[in-house]
Amino acid sequence: MPPSKKQKASGSSAKFFPEIPPIKYKGPESTDPLAFKYYNADEVVAGKPMKEWLRFAVCYWHTWRGMGADVFGLGGTMTRSWDEGHASELDAALNRVDVHFEFCQKLGVEFYCFHDRDVSPEGASVAETEAMFDKIADKLAAKQAETGLKLLWGTCNLFSHKRFMHGGPTNPDPAIVCMAAAQVKKGLDVTKKLGGKNFVMWGGRDGYQTLLNTDYATEQDNYATFLKMTADYADSIGFKGQLLLEPKPREPAAHQYNFDAETTLGFLDHYGLTDRFSLNLEANHGTLAGHTGEHETEAAASRGKLGSIDANRNEAMLGWDTDMFPTDPALSTYVMKRVIEQGGLAPGGLNFDAKIRRESTDIEDLFIGHINGMDCYARGLRAAAKMIADGTLDSMVKTRYAGFTSTPIGKKFASGKASLVEMAAHAKKSAEPKQTSGKQEAAESVFNRFAYGS
Repeated sequence: MPPSKKQKASGSSAKFFPEIPPIKYKGPESTDPLAFKYYNADEVVAGKPMKEWLRFAVCYWHTWRGMGADVFGLGGTMTRSWDEGHASELDAALNRVDVHFEFCQKLGVEFYCFHDRDVSPEGASVAETEAMFDKIADKLAAKQAETGLKLLWGTCNLFSHKRFMHGGPTNPDPAIVCMAAAQVKKGLDVTKKLGGKNFVMWGGRDGYQTLLNTDYATEQDNYATFLKMTADYADSIGFKGQLLLEPKPREPAAHQYNFDAETTLGFLDHYGLTDRFSLNLEANHGTLAGHTGEHETEAAASRGKLGSIDANRNEAMLGWDTDMFPTDPALSTYVMKRVIEQGGLAPGGLNFDAKIRRESTDIEDLFIGHINGMDCYARGLRAAAKMIADGTLDSMVKTRYAGFTSTPIGKKFASGKASLVEMAAHAKKSAEPKQTSGKQEAAESVFNRFAYGS
């Protein structure tokens, strides 16, 4: 089908969102849904502008490719004019680049993220697919130069195509593992070309449905081998970005190998990959693992492996990964407290791996969802900075563990110099230790004063 007259008129100078003004900060008293209430990009918080702490990114997949589909939906609910009237999938993908950059500029974000198959279609062969990806990459590079927008990270979709029904790097067929390798190699090449700050690996189908047909040890070994190959190739091409693994417990695989932050860190430790990969965390995935976003953040941050964050939330009443925009100030406050304490997320950032609901079909809804998420984390940043400056909560925690720095036996144990015999002997000669309150309610009172304050 030849392009329509409307489509011919569109291009890099087209206005896809003529009724949406550039989104501005208007303060917490504003009632304008198309304005920031808390996110003020250049406002200095804890010594740095908000935008440097938050490093917001728009994801390509939910924003432009989800179209309102869900696990029970027969297709999407959203019809976008810019996707209509194209002669080929490649033409549609090239046009979508213009849409994406205009959206990001109006929203005022500085980063974006993509899977390879989000931005570029699959061809009839690896060579054809890569040739189309090169054309898309050239346009992405030109738009980055034109707008100043930067690539936070690239990643590869090794889970949607039917060839990956048994996994990518963990597939029992080495020919399929080679197909995964071709995608990752090209994905790294393009991410480097575009100046990407990170490269993410997410094993969506790297796990198992049943142990009856699975060689668990072989799949774990093969996964580690693939990650080593990936790191080695990144080095060989001079990729200076951060390599990230993203934990998720299930969906689509019943048992995915990167179950949660701690499991993934243990896997990296076991295979000697801890120095090569950090974690890209998603609050939703923590929920699916039976944890919380706060727990996953702490597990990674406590090991110095909090690399980047996919900012979203889950609908707890449903059993799948709903990927909604974050609106919980308690979660964002806790996350940003840990981010401030580690000096920031760079080279990572806060990517909105989030989508508007299937029922929210207006263009305006797409902007409002992102505005809400940005305000949520800006509010969390402000609250966390005030909480750290106040010091009450940190002092309460420090006091609770003071015995490991103030008593001889506590200090000896903490330094690793005490023996089990010595500790037992100390217990025998000592009276029953005094009971001390955990002061959980008091800690919650302090935290809530900041997280839910104005």
